Amino acid sequence: MDADPRGRAAAELDLQESKQAYDELKPEDRDSFDLDRLGNPYADSRVLHGDPDREVKKLLVGIDIEAPELLLADRLNEKGAGINLVLGHHPEGRAYASFYEVMGMQAEILSRFGVPINVAESQLDVRMKEVARSVLPSNHWRPVDAARLLGIAYACIHTPADNMVAGYLQGLFDREQPARLEDVVRLLKEIPEYREAGKYNAGPRIFVGSDDLRPGKVFVKMTGGTSGSKDTIERLSQSGVGTLVCMHMSDDHRKEAEKHHLRVVIAGHIASDNIGLNLLLDAVTKRGPFEVLECSGFRRVKRN
Repeated sequence: MDADPRGRAAAELDLQESKQAYDELKPEDRDSFDLDRLGNPYADSRVLHGDPDREVKKLLVGIDIEAPELLLADRLNEKGAGINLVLGHHPEGRAYASFYEVMGMQAEILSRFGVPINVAESQLDVRMKEVARSVLPSNHWRPVDAARLLGIAYACIHTPADNMVAGYLQGLFDREQPARLEDVVRLLKEIPEYREAGKYNAGPRIFVGSDDLRPGKVFVKMTGGTSGSKDTIERLSQSGVGTLVCMHMSDDHRKEAEKHHLRVVIAGHIASDNIGLNLLLDAVTKRGPFEVLECSGFRRVKRN
């Protein structure tokens, strides 16, 4: 919550609104209320299976954790690995079923970069409903059932990790003030996770623009569930943003960026997710040591 680009107060307000919504429910409707919302403002981050009070000494961490990775954890434990928790980044189970809810935070982030809040909310509302419809028919419980049958503690942390990488990179560009787009890419390539991604042809690259163009005001757009409305691209350009630094971007969004003269640098999806998780693990490590096993595209990089 401290890393939330909106500020901690906005995240705490979300919790207050969830408490009010719960208090106003009829008793017969409270069984279907997600009680985690009372203490966790990010719908896409949950303990999916296992006792929340269980002591954790060894984690298997991956970007995508589904049945194959849970079977891997079970096999490793058969060989004496002693894994207490399998932790994924991308949401699964109930965290996936409701992950579109965190998209609402994008409106406040956009308003901080000059997009009027009424415009941001209206454009985002259409996109949120589109995402909600797309996830509705999914079989959300497949990996959760695998964890239950295997008796493995299982959790996912999405937006909190994305908050960490967004703030980390925004601070970097605000400090360094890169002069050209090639300097934006250079700064990214100096970060271990992006440098490693480059070895696998998945490193940072200019998506819209060229090396010698000036980036102007840089907006790191990496948190809030998933991509927002493509219509917001025009508003960002009008508000004075010169360059978007993103994990990924659809072709429709890219075309809008070209149309409205907005530069785009794609930092890399999995590498960016790695940074967010690593920063989060660094913070948790301060509470006590634990061991991390890497899988599913995750590589541990320690910064403290």
